[in-house]
Formats: sequence, C-alpha cells, structure tokens
Amino acid sequence: MSRRKPYLVGHQEFAALYRVDPKQVAQWLAPSRGSVLDPSTAVVVSGVRYWPLGFAAGWGATTARFRQVDLEVKARIIAEQGEGWEPSDAAELPPIVGQHEIIQIFDLPAQGTLATTIASGRFPAPDWLLSGSMLWMLETVLDAAPMLRESARSLPWEVDQAVVTALREGTYDGPGSRILTRGRHARKGL
Repeated sequence: MSRRKPYLVGHQEFAALYRVDPKQVAQWLAPSRGSVLDPSTAVVVSGVRYWPLGFAAGWGATTARFRQVDLEVKARIIAEQGEGWEPSDAAELPPIVGQHEIIQIFDLPAQGTLATTIASGRFPAPDWLLSGSMLWMLETVLDAAPMLRESARSLPWEVDQAVVTALREGTYDGPGSRILTRGRHARKGL
C-alpha cells in the first residue's frame, strides 16, 4: 500500500540545508550555546532526532542570525523521499518507528533478528533513509505483520498492542524514546 509520507530530515540533511557540517546541528541544540535549535521541535525515533522538512527549511529565517536555506538541497530531499507532504510541526507527523521500536512492537529477542529479516528482504523497505538510519511509518510495519508471520520459521511476529497504542498516542517511553548520548559526553551520563 502506498501512503503519502511527510518529508523529514535528520542531522545530516538539516546540516546540508544550511551548508554546514552535521556537527553544527548538535552545537545548535546544545544548552551551553543557548539551544539555538529547540530540541522539542524534533521527534525522537530510535534515540535520534528527526525534524519535519517544513520546520527545518524555515528555521534559518527565525534565528537571531539569519541563515539562508539551500533550495537545491531541499528539492533534492523532496525528490529522494518521493511523493509526500511538507509538515512544519512535529505534532503533525504520524507515528514513525526505527529498529528500537520495531523490536518492542514484535517483542523480538535481539536486534540481530530484525537485522537479519531486513537483510533477507522479508521486511518492508524503509519509508525513509535519513542520516544513515532506516525509518518506517508505524502503519507500514503493522501492514507487514501478517506476511512476517507467514514467512517465519520460529518467531510468532505478534504485535504488542500496548506498544502500538503508546506509539500512536505519543506516550511510548521504551527503548529508542530518548536521545542516545554519544561521544565524550556519553560517559558523564553513567
């Protein structure tokens, strides 16, 4: 089934829109720099932030120091993502999942199980490939459940309705719901 999906960007695409290094996006988010980019404007999927393209493309005009968006990059992002629509607010987005959430939806024993299923071609193609990560609309994953059950040798591929409900209501707080801390600051959180 084909669905119009919202255009999204990750750190790399956000940086490309403004012709800066992806590390700059992390600096814009840093509280020590006054959070030039409000973290609440993004959705967190599998521990990583993603923004609606409409927000990301308009953000530069809202900052104290005007930043010009690269319209060619924006057009390329739209072309790469196919038919869709351009939301401006994270609240407009449908439920989006990555591998962390999918593991919880199906109560899989390990990430390797999902990775093997994806690599074998039995899992639906991702709706997005952003900043190196595969993302799916929740409905894409749920539509694939019957086929996954039929082709499985040992796993039941049963959907955990509590996880699905939490994802739909925006109350999911399981693995992947918080930002993954990386780099030199990761140890400080331990």
